[in-house]
Amino acid sequence: MQTSLALHTDKYQINMMYAHWANGTHKRQAVFEAYFRKLPFGNGYAVFAGLERIVNYISALKFTEEDIRFLAKQEEQYDPRFLEELRQFKFRGNVHSMKEGALVFPNEPLVRVEGTIMEAQLVETALLNFMNYQTLIATKASRIKQVSDGDTLLEFGTRRAQEADAAVWGARAAYVAGFHATSNMLAGERFGIPTAGTHAHSWVQSFMSEQEAFDAYAKVLPDQVTLLVDTFDTLESGVPHAIKTAKMLEAQGKRMRAIRLDSGDLAYLSIQARQMLDEAGLDYVQIVASNDLDENTIFNLKAEGARINTWGVGTQLITASDQPSLGGVYKLVEREEDGEMLPTIKISANPEKVSTPGKKDVYRIVDQKTKKAVADYIAFPDEDRPRNGKKLKLFNPVHPYLKKYVVNYDAIPMLEPIFVDGEQVYELPSLEEIRSYHREQLDLFWPQYLRKLNPEIYRVNISQKVWELKQKLIDSHMAPEPEHDE
Repeated sequence: MQTSLALHTDKYQINMMYAHWANGTHKRQAVFEAYFRKLPFGNGYAVFAGLERIVNYISALKFTEEDIRFLAKQEEQYDPRFLEELRQFKFRGNVHSMKEGALVFPNEPLVRVEGTIMEAQLVETALLNFMNYQTLIATKASRIKQVSDGDTLLEFGTRRAQEADAAVWGARAAYVAGFHATSNMLAGERFGIPTAGTHAHSWVQSFMSEQEAFDAYAKVLPDQVTLLVDTFDTLESGVPHAIKTAKMLEAQGKRMRAIRLDSGDLAYLSIQARQMLDEAGLDYVQIVASNDLDENTIFNLKAEGARINTWGVGTQLITASDQPSLGGVYKLVEREEDGEMLPTIKISANPEKVSTPGKKDVYRIVDQKTKKAVADYIAFPDEDRPRNGKKLKLFNPVHPYLKKYVVNYDAIPMLEPIFVDGEQVYELPSLEEIRSYHREQLDLFWPQYLRKLNPEIYRVNISQKVWELKQKLIDSHMAPEPEHDE
C-alpha cells in the first residue's frame, strides 16, 4: 500500500515551490484556509468529512527516491539542490480543522494550514481532493438520512464509483452521515463499517428454477436470507417463491430477513408484497428496495405509501450525481514580510470570489435557553473571544444593516488543533464517535435549517474587525478613480 502521496499534487504546486526556493522565499511563513463558497444540492448545510485521510496524508508526507527520479526527468530541469531539499522534506507546520461530522457552511474556514510557503503550498491539492469529495458524499448521505424517517440505509455504490478510492472513502463518508452499512468489503475491513448484501439476478439465473435458487441460498446462509424477487415477475413468481423459502426456514426454526425489490414501481410492488407476506404470516419479513434511489425518490416513494424498510442507495449517492463537485478552495490569507505576518486578500470581478483576509477562528454561537445554534461567528485569534454575558453583534457581511445582538450564549470553538509544529496532537476519533458527534451537531439546529427543500439560510457572520480589514484591503487594491478635466 502506498505510504506517501507527495506527488498527488498539481504540477504548478511543484513549480511554485521551485520558484520560491530559487528566489530564497521558500521558508517564509504563510497561512492558507480551505472553505467552500456555495452549499451543494441546494441544501441548508454541509457535513464536513475527510479529516482522517488528510491526517494520514500529512503524517506520511515525504518524497521517495522514485518521486525524486521522476521530478529529475521533468522538462523544467529542476536544480538538483532543490530536489535534495525535497528529499529532506517533512511537514513541520500547524493544521487546525473542523471535526468530521460537523455541520459547516459557506465561506468559513474548514481547515487552516500554517507553515512555510513551500509546505503549505504542497498540501493544497491533496487536502482539497480529500475534503471536497468526502464532504460532498457525506452531505448527500445526510440529505438521504433526513428523509428516511428512521429506515435502514445501505450504501451500494461501489461498482458505479469513480475508482476504488472513491468507493471506499465514499462508503466511509456515507457512514459518517448516518448510513448503517456498506456493500464494500474493503471499507468494512478498513474502517469497521458493518457490511450488507443479498445476491444478484445471476444467482437466480444460474439455477433451473427461481424456487431452487432461493432454497439453495437459504440452506447455505440460513441466518442471512434476503431474496431478490424481481428476476422474472415480482408478484407472480418472486414473492410467492420467497414465501415458500421462508416457510422452509420456519420449519428449521429460522426466520428469513427480507425480500429485495430492484425494479418496477417500487411503491406499488412494496404495498402488494407487504400484503402477500402478511397474509402468509410473515409480517417479520422486511422489504429492501434499490434501483437508482436518492433523497428525492425516497421522499416521493414514502409519500406514496411505499412499504419499504431498508433502502439500498448506490449510484446517485457515491457519484453525487446531481452535483459532482463541492468546489472547495484553498486561499492564502496571511504571508510573512520582513518577519511580520501580514493579511492578504484575493480580489475578483466576481464578488463571491473575494477572499476574507487574515488568519481566523470560527465559533458556533448557541443560545443558552433553546440550546440551538444562532450563528457561526468568524473572528481573528487576537480578538476577545466571544463569551456568555458579553453582547455580541451579528451582522450580515453583505448587508451590514441586517444585524442582531445576542447576550446569553455559548461560543463553541469549531477549529481543533490537529498538527502543531509538524507533530500530530489530535487523536483521531472512532467512526462511532464521529457518527455520534454528527447527531449532536444536527440536534443543535432548528428543523428549518435541515429541511430538504428551500431551507432557511443559517447566519455566518464575521466580526467587526474582520469586516473592517476586508473593506480596507479591498479599497487599497481598487484602482483610483480617473481625474477629469473641468
